[in-house]
Amino acid sequence: MGGVQEALTSRRTVYRYKREEVPDRILESAFEAARNAPCHKNTHPWKFYVMGEKTRESLIPEVEKLAKKKSIDGEEEGAGISKAIEKIISPPLLICVTSARSPQDPFREEEDYAATACAIQNMTLSLWGNGVGSQWSTGAITRSDAAYAAIGVSREEERIVGFIKAGYPEKIPSITKKAVEEIRAYLP
Repeated sequence: MGGVQEALTSRRTVYRYKREEVPDRILESAFEAARNAPCHKNTHPWKFYVMGEKTRESLIPEVEKLAKKKSIDGEEEGAGISKAIEKIISPPLLICVTSARSPQDPFREEEDYAATACAIQNMTLSLWGNGVGSQWSTGAITRSDAAYAAIGVSREEERIVGFIKAGYPEKIPSITKKAVEEIRAYLP
C-alpha cells in the first residue's frame, strides 16, 4: 500500500505540534489539492484564510469570554482560559475555512457546504502526505462575530465552516476505527 491509499488510511487528527514552521510550498500544494475538490456546478464555494499572529491575537478577548462561559468541570477558570488561548495561538498554522452562502437556494448552500468539506479533506490529506498533521475545529469561536470580524467577511456572504490547525506532529495519536463490515452493506 502506498501513495493516496496510504494517506487516506493512515491520516489521524493531530492535537499537539512541534514549533517548526511549515514551508510555504507544502501549504500551497495543500491549497492546490483543496481547489481541485469536487463541487456541484463548479461553484468552488470555499475560501481559506491563513490567520497570522495579529489576526489570532484579535480573537483572544472572545476566546477568554467563551472559555469563562464554558467553565470546564474541575478545571480552574484561569487554566481553562489559558488552554483555550493556547489552542488559537500555538499551532504553527491556523486557517479559517469558509463556504459561500446562498440563502435563496438551500439546496445549493448544502451542496456548497459538502464541497467545502471535500476541499478540507483534500487539503488535510495533502498536508498529511507531506508529514504535516491537522485538526478541523468547529468550536464556539468559529461561530462568533469576532471570528467573522477577524477575517473581514460577512455572515450573509460566507459561512465559517471551521478552523484548521496544522503543523508537524509532536505525537500521532493511535485510534481504532470501525471494521469495514460495520460501515458498508451490499444490497441485492
